[in-house]
Amino acid sequence: MEHYPKVTLSTALEHGLSEVEYQRIREILGRDPSYVELGIFSVMWSEHCSYKSSIKLLKTLPREGGRLLVGAGEENAGLVDIGDGLAVAFKIESHNHPSAIEPYQGAATGVGGIMRDIFTMGARPIASMDSLHFGSLDKGRNRFLLEHVVEGVADYGNCLGIPTVGGETIFEDSYEGNPLINVFSLGVVKHEHAVSAVAKGPGNPVFIVGSKTGRDGIHGATFASVELSEESESRKSNVQVGDPFTEKLLLEASLELCKKSWLIGMQDMGAAGITCSSSEMSAKGHCGMTLNIDKVPRREPGMNAYELMLSESQERMLVVILKGFEEELQAIFNKWDLNCTRIGEVNDTGLLEVYEKGTLVSEIPALELVLGGGAPQYDLPAAEPVYLKALNDLDMEALPEPQDYNEVLVTLLKSPNITNKHWVYSQYDSTVRTNTVQGPGGDAAVVRIKGTQKALAMCTDGNGRYVYLNPRLGGQIAVAEAARNVVCSGGDPIAITNCLNFGNPNDPEVYWQFKEAVTGMAEVCRSLNTPVTGGNVSFYNESPTGAVYPTPVVGMVGLLEDVTRSTTFEYKSPGDFIIVIGALNGTLGGTEYLKVIHDQVQGNISPLNIEFEMRVQEVCMEAIKKGIIRSAHDLSDGGLAVNVAESIVAARKGIGAKLDFARKLRNDELLFGECQSAIIVSIAEDDLINLVIISQEFDVPTQTIGRVTDTGRLVINELIDIEREPLEKAYYETLKSRMA
Repeated sequence: MEHYPKVTLSTALEHGLSEVEYQRIREILGRDPSYVELGIFSVMWSEHCSYKSSIKLLKTLPREGGRLLVGAGEENAGLVDIGDGLAVAFKIESHNHPSAIEPYQGAATGVGGIMRDIFTMGARPIASMDSLHFGSLDKGRNRFLLEHVVEGVADYGNCLGIPTVGGETIFEDSYEGNPLINVFSLGVVKHEHAVSAVAKGPGNPVFIVGSKTGRDGIHGATFASVELSEESESRKSNVQVGDPFTEKLLLEASLELCKKSWLIGMQDMGAAGITCSSSEMSAKGHCGMTLNIDKVPRREPGMNAYELMLSESQERMLVVILKGFEEELQAIFNKWDLNCTRIGEVNDTGLLEVYEKGTLVSEIPALELVLGGGAPQYDLPAAEPVYLKALNDLDMEALPEPQDYNEVLVTLLKSPNITNKHWVYSQYDSTVRTNTVQGPGGDAAVVRIKGTQKALAMCTDGNGRYVYLNPRLGGQIAVAEAARNVVCSGGDPIAITNCLNFGNPNDPEVYWQFKEAVTGMAEVCRSLNTPVTGGNVSFYNESPTGAVYPTPVVGMVGLLEDVTRSTTFEYKSPGDFIIVIGALNGTLGGTEYLKVIHDQVQGNISPLNIEFEMRVQEVCMEAIKKGIIRSAHDLSDGGLAVNVAESIVAARKGIGAKLDFARKLRNDELLFGECQSAIIVSIAEDDLINLVIISQEFDVPTQTIGRVTDTGRLVINELIDIEREPLEKAYYETLKSRMA
């Protein structure tokens, strides 16, 4: 038998466990744990796997109802009914720490992991997205991270043949040293082919399928549960290595397997590898597993049970089938040239038993390891951050108004947070499989479901600056804006997944931000009837320079019953009216204008009336379904002037716009203030009365503010008068030149 170090309290502390947790482990086992058992507990009770500091708050989110077929957290991904016997599985997760030190592999394996969460449900992935947050582009390290993260996302998704159809790329100083790499995947499955991550039936065999196991990724889960430090660069062995070509084979083999009646359950080996999949599947099925770890195919010699149980090598699954169908299973994986090895069987003891060279090296009640079972759950102290009062005080009288609004607009269109991200998404294959109706660059992506009239709209949204300035309101806005973007593309919002990126939860101010943001998100989700299918909490996003902005990222999915009603944001025809659905009540607090032009991040962010927001979205949705709206664009970063400029430069050559209207606002508030519950649409003149009738039905104001023109100029009141060429250059060429 392998010789393992003696387990002591100091050993437990080195594994990231607390003294209280170590004593609890001794109570569960009735003895001191073995070294292998300590490793198993350390990864399963890590923040990354157990959600021990967040689960109590996550339970306050709406986790059932609507179209949900399974509750949040019950399976690898959420499952939502879309009619006609079809369901959509989707999820978003983070790979922040791995990407900070090994950006290519960190991003690539993030994509691979989220894809496996989808196809282990029996769903074929049809689209992916991302939400990427980096430090300032002025620093070479951040440009390096952006370049290699995008390369990793592109290479894995492109090789797998899954289109990356959109996302967001954000730049703020707070992400310096700790970028946020959140990846989203979505797939479609027939109800009868949906698969559960469960083990049951004593004596049923347990197989490991896919790639061989190596030493890469060992303790990746615990690595994701600590802050990044100067020493983190030396922990590259904690980062997994991906192989998209093997994943493609595994995808096809898994989908073939999912249609077999003798399949019991299947789970991806993501965080914590064999440990996580075996313990979670056992606990879900109220059973145990007996594993012979010597049977695990490995690509490195001399690996022991500790390493094999904790390795996070990619492209692997744990599969449980009905006894007697071993040859049929083997035939499927032989067909796809993949490993398929029996490593154990289901037992009725409830224990996760691991044998190495004939010796029992681990014997743990499976339920004690998992979220919802014995894994610890904490209520942490929370305190309102001291910075809030000072930052929310913005002296507008001391803020000078610009002299040249043309110059300000061009400057904002060059801002990394606003400028077009073609440099990023041109590296992605966004049209493979020929289902993409709307790709990157719009308010949301739209992907058709072949064989039907249906389509799915999807987006990722997360404004960390808003949440930093007002966590609860910022959390509300994250959900509302994501829904608004989906509506602008023609989709009825049906559900969300979220990735909650925050600093160290043991800091009371960070935990207060987290509590407030989750509360705000829950409020809007309930109002919109968009339950949370699941997602990811990523804590400890801190570097030596401090914590990141509190950044909840929302992945919103909407349903189009008729794909022909897909709506884009560019203007279509000269003479069309440009109309605001909602109200223009822009504020400068927390805006891109305030940051870029005045170098300030402060002020009260724009308020949100949830009921009014719902009505605005309903008006837009109803008008789209009736074919009234020709373009729709959410008013967000950069305000009205940026919104209209984007709709011009995305349109065919020669298109311009002339706006002439009055509001009781400062000129810079009118042009660049950001507000909620406002959608800018264009319609044919003949449809104006129809839009007004719909708006009146929902008690929502509309205002005609201008017309689409054929002059190739943007004119707003007497403040802005500029040709589209400098707008196009600023919007489309800035990021490419910065990266060069």
